[in-house]
Amino acid sequence: MAADYTEEHIRSLEPREHIRLRPGMYIGKLGDGSAADDGIYVLLKEVIDNAIDEFVMGNGKVIEIELDESRIRVRDYGRGIPLGKLMDCASIINTGAKYDSEAFKKSVGLNGVGIKAVNFLSDFFEIQSIREGKTKAIEFGQGLLVEEMKKPRDCKDDAGTVVTFEPDASIFGEYSWNPEFIEQMLRNYAYLNTGLTLDFNGKKF
Repeated sequence: MAADYTEEHIRSLEPREHIRLRPGMYIGKLGDGSAADDGIYVLLKEVIDNAIDEFVMGNGKVIEIELDESRIRVRDYGRGIPLGKLMDCASIINTGAKYDSEAFKKSVGLNGVGIKAVNFLSDFFEIQSIREGKTKAIEFGQGLLVEEMKKPRDCKDDAGTVVTFEPDASIFGEYSWNPEFIEQMLRNYAYLNTGLTLDFNGKKF
């Protein structure tokens, strides 16, 4: 006899659930970091692409990438995300400034999905925006809010965005970053973007 098929068998997944359940639909294969197209490098590329978008639009000529064991940090010197929209830009799918927008006429990043996929697939994810002398930061774990700076604070640092993340081992399994793959990625970015400097743990491209 066929199993019952009722309304109770049908459920809708929230975007965070769907990305975590079917990560391959968004980032390709998972892998363990031993191949240049493994998922952890796709996550890094999504973050760097956002920084590249700022450079292409004439904002910020330096992107800093710092790797510390499994955690990686990307800092650009662009305009910074509007502080009031930082939460939405980091956690709500299809939120962004790249849809038919004058602000991002030459965008290379994934519209509305990229940075959220990084957030949802990371055990630790922190995003900080520095803009017009103010800063705000939000921390997530597996796409869920951990801590939010309730009010923007004064900040003398140069404008820009800082994203720090650690891919979730419960999804990727045991993985490790290969610095050589990251360096090659940055060489490609530097070749394609004349005038841009990419700094990886003090090494410039």
